[in-house]
Parts: sequence; C-alpha cells; structure tokens
Amino acid sequence: MRVITCLFTEHNLWLVLLAAAMCVIGSFATLRLGRRAFSVTGAERLGWQFLTAVCAGSSIWTTHFIAMLGYQPGVPVSFDAALTIVSMIIAIAGTGLGIVLSTAPLGRLAMPLGGAVFGLAIAAMHFTGMFAYRVDGLIAWDQAYITASIILAVTLSALAFVVGRHVEDGLRGQLLPTGILVLAIVSLHFTGMAAFEVTPLAGIDLGADNAAFRAMALSIAVAGLVILGTGMSSYLIDNRLRETSDKRLRHMALHDPLTGLPNRTSFNAHLDACLAGPEAEGIAVIGIDLNRFKEINDVWGHEAGDAVLCTLADRLKAFAGQTHFAARLGGDEFSVVLHTDSRIGLQERVEAIEALFNEPVVFGEYKSATGASLGIAVHPHDGEDRNTLVRNADLAMYKAKVDPLQDTCFYDPELGEAVRERRALASDLREAIENDQLELHYQVQTSIGTGEIRGYEALLRWTHPQRGRIPPDQFIPLAEANGLILPLGDWVLRRACEEAMQWPEPHKIAVNLSAVQLTHTGLPQQIQQVLVDTGLPVSRLEIELTETALIRDRVQSLHVMRQIKALGVSVALDDFGTGYSSLDILRTFPFDKIKLDKSFTEELERDHRSLAVVRAILALARSLGIPVLAEGIETVQQLDLLRNEACDEGQGYYLGRPAPIRIGDLASTGS
Repeated sequence: MRVITCLFTEHNLWLVLLAAAMCVIGSFATLRLGRRAFSVTGAERLGWQFLTAVCAGSSIWTTHFIAMLGYQPGVPVSFDAALTIVSMIIAIAGTGLGIVLSTAPLGRLAMPLGGAVFGLAIAAMHFTGMFAYRVDGLIAWDQAYITASIILAVTLSALAFVVGRHVEDGLRGQLLPTGILVLAIVSLHFTGMAAFEVTPLAGIDLGADNAAFRAMALSIAVAGLVILGTGMSSYLIDNRLRETSDKRLRHMALHDPLTGLPNRTSFNAHLDACLAGPEAEGIAVIGIDLNRFKEINDVWGHEAGDAVLCTLADRLKAFAGQTHFAARLGGDEFSVVLHTDSRIGLQERVEAIEALFNEPVVFGEYKSATGASLGIAVHPHDGEDRNTLVRNADLAMYKAKVDPLQDTCFYDPELGEAVRERRALASDLREAIENDQLELHYQVQTSIGTGEIRGYEALLRWTHPQRGRIPPDQFIPLAEANGLILPLGDWVLRRACEEAMQWPEPHKIAVNLSAVQLTHTGLPQQIQQVLVDTGLPVSRLEIELTETALIRDRVQSLHVMRQIKALGVSVALDDFGTGYSSLDILRTFPFDKIKLDKSFTEELERDHRSLAVVRAILALARSLGIPVLAEGIETVQQLDLLRNEACDEGQGYYLGRPAPIRIGDLASTGS
C-alpha cells in the first residue's frame, strides 16, 4: 500500500510516465543487444557486451534519475554530483558484469546468474543515487522495503534473462522478457522509494516539481534516447548486414557462382517438389550436355569457356522464365524441368531449347555454335522418382551424344543397357590411349597408270583385350562424344610420322583428321611440333579431311586449313561426292588431292550412271588441276575402267589390304 501511495501522491506523474517510457525502450534494447552478444564469439562478443552494458546502464540510470526528479518530498532538494556520476558508473559496470556472466560458458547457470548480478547492479545504482539525493529534512529508511526491492530486482532480472534466452527471436517473442525486465526496474525503484521517508525541518518547497527539474528530466531523457538510439542503430545495421550476408550465402549455396543458375541442390529440391505436387504427371526432365565445350576450353582458353557458359545460361534463364526451371549441374551439364500436357508441346519446347544452343556464341574473335545433346525423360512413364528420371534423362542424353544423326533423344527402356555398354567401352578406349594399346595399319596408294607406290594411308586399329577387334566406325564416334578425339588424333599423327621415318623409301603418309580436330585452332602448331619431333619432312605428310568436317564450321576450317598448307603439308578431300555441297567445297578450299568415295567405285561395273558421275568428277578435277584418288578398288575390272578414264591414283583391297607396317615388305615393293 505504501508503494502505491508513494507512486501516486509523492511523484509528478508526467515525469513518472517519461521514466517508464525510457525503461520500456531501454529494456527492449538491452535484451535485443544481449541476444546478439550471446550469438557471437571472440572479440565480436566483447564489443556487443560493451554496447549492451552502455545501453542497459544508461537506460536504467536515466529511468532512475528522471523518476527521482519527479519525486516530491515537500522539502528543498539538491544532488551530490560525485555520487550521481558514481551511480551511473555502477549501473554500466554492474549490468556489464551481469551480461558477461550470462554469456559465459556456465551451462544452465549462466542466464540466472547473469540476471541476478544485473538485478543487484540495478539495486546498487538506485541506492547510490538515493545517497546522492540531498533534502532539508530528517530521513528514515524502512529495512523491509529495502530488502523487498532488492529481492524483486534480483529475481525478476534473473527471470527476464532466462525467458529472453528461450523465447523466439522477433518482436512478439521479446515482449514477455521485456515486460519482466521493466517490472524488475520499476518494482526496485518504487519499492525502494517507499522505504524512503522525509520529515521536513522548515518551510515547504515542492522542489522536484519546478520547471528546472522538468527541463533537466527532459534533457536526460533525450540524452538517454541518443545512447539507446546509437545502440539500436548498431544492432539494426548489423542485423541488416547479417540478413544480407545470410541471403547471399543461401544464394551461393543454391546457385551456380559462375552463371547464376540454380545448382544441383536447387534442381533436386525443385524436382522433388514438382513430383510431390498435384501436377506431377507430365513433368519432363531434360538433360543437356554441350557438344564442343572441351574444345572451346582447349582452343580459346577457360575465359572463353566461362563466357560461353554464361551466355548459354542467360538464354536458358530467358527461356525458363516463370514457367520452367533451368539449372547448371556442373561443368558443361545443364538440366531443365518443365511441364507439358502433350508430347507435341514437349517436342516444341525441346526444339526451342535445342535452338538456343545451336545459335552462335560470340566472344572476342571466337564465334561458333556449341551445339548440345539433349536427353528427355517424362514422369511417370520414364521414372516415378527424381533419381530414376534424372538417370534416364542422362542415358537418353548420352545416346544423343554418340549418335551423329540426332542431337535429342527421348528415353527408351532399351537405352539403358546399350548406353552402359558404350560408357564402359569409352572408359576402355581412354585406357587404351593412355597405355599405348592401339596400333596403325597402312593401306597402299598407287599410281593407276604405272602401278608406282605413291604413299600409304594410316588407319587406326584397336584390339580390345576382351572384346577383340573394335571397328573404327564404332570407337571413333565414341572418342568424339567423350572428349577423347584430340588425344587420340595426336597419338595417330605422332605414331604415323614416327613409323614413316623408318621406311626405306620416302613415301607419303596420309593421316585422317576428325571434325573436332579441324576446329582446334592449335592444330597447325601441333602438326608442326610433331614434324619437328619426328624429323619427318613436311612434303611427306598429307592430311585427309571430309566434307562433313569442313562444313561444320566453314570459317574456322578454312582458317586452320590455310595454316596447315602454309607449313608445306598437303591436304586431301576425303570421301568426295557423299557430302551436301561438294562443288562449293572445291571452290572454297585449296585441296591438293580429291579422294573419290568408294561408293562410286563399287558401282562402276554395274551402273552406267556411276561411271558417268566418275567421268564428270575426273573432268572437273582436271580443269581445277587437282589429282584424283579412287577409293575402294576391289577388282581388276574396276582398275581398268579407272585407268581408261585417266584416274590418277587408286586405293583398295585389290591393290593392298590394310596391314601393320613391315619394313622388309616396304623395302621389297618400293620404287
């Protein structure tokens, strides 16, 4: 009862309300800053502990001092400046000690112990401030109220710390511990004031109710708010930085750092969510693998490779939009998740994605289309769960990659075993290249008019230790699809030049190059280095190129071909007559020889139209000044027909089958 009487009859209620406002704001700020101090370690924790102590001590002292200014004892009042300052120091230091203890590694004891010390600091500050309060009258203290005020402060502060540690972080979660801490401060102050009784000696002066005290209280409140504002501003700035940092970390964890596309983790989560949703039927997974990415990295460097990936990723982002989901799974692998209602709609979207990768990419001097192999698996026909869908899309993509006639492939149950077989074979081929388990056979090329040996074509052969002889038309596409064609081509070129140097006669050696090798800008330098290393004269080396290889990237092919010819190496057009633009190829590219495809030679005896075509090709070649070599000569009749048409050179089983090199045989047949 005495506490209530003291509050309502012996205080200026406006100043009491101001003190209460400061107490609420200060308590909320103290608990927020305290939680931050608890969540960090090391020097950062020390900084937050100091900031919390300053804000807590200042707000408690401000609350106490404003309330003291609102106290109306009915006698003249003054303050001892030294003790007033000491009371503030006690508030900051004492609350700081409590905060340090609350964050100390003391287990469950930390929070209640820190809160109790915090409450003792409030009490010590209050009664030190009371000793600084000077009145003209007799002062009496009620020990019971003093004891009760200290117990309330210690108990409620400890409770506020414990509750504040375990409630959720946020405005609503902090209301309860804030209210408890406010109650601790207010109950200490007004219970302590109830223990303070003044008997006037003379006259009555309302002291604390005058204008000067009100102005002083307002000034102290403003100063306290500035301190609290500084603390809360630091908290809010740090909180914003943490949110930004957390957001950035989440983005980094779920997105590819180079392209900004979602990564494999995001892809898996998205696909799982789609499959668990009501529209799971018809969800399609499209696995995408670039066809020429390794070549781009090897030829133009990783900077160009990164630029290509970013350009393609931007195209996928624009395609996906809000409807589909595109991700980069790693390296040159992408994937798209989309939903369609029909196979026709799915086919249209697949063709649109394929077009994105077939559009040329420009980076500095580099301009070329990478192309991509796409494999498609549809839920639920091709898989009920994520792992099955992704695996089957990957199998279909691999099938598309090794098939020269198509860039897209829908999953078929029969694909699984075939793809696994090809992957195992690709692994064996890589091992064969690394361990020098391949060999070269040579097929003679002769003058049709004189029978003189003009040279030999190097033909690659692979005898698998378990599977036996693997035909070139099976393992060459496999090498191209698995990034092995460049090391394989280098092996063939180097081995052919080394073995040719052992021949007793300086015959020419013809080496085939694939389309992938031709687009390699370092090919001329590679050829030059091989010639230097082996000592083979440039005049003895002939490079054979197909029309298909040339039209894949005409500008790049022409540039590389001119560099090769600048070395002094001759270039032959292989399989002439089977491409789409043979005449234009002859007009554009500077060939030294034309190799007539064996399909024309095979029909010479039975089809007069084949003979007419051969006669026309020979006439065209003579007008261009380019010699012609006919492939696939298997009978004497074919040889006679070609001799009658004045064909320059021939190659085929009738003239000599491909075989490993035998120096003695070469010596005996040499001219």
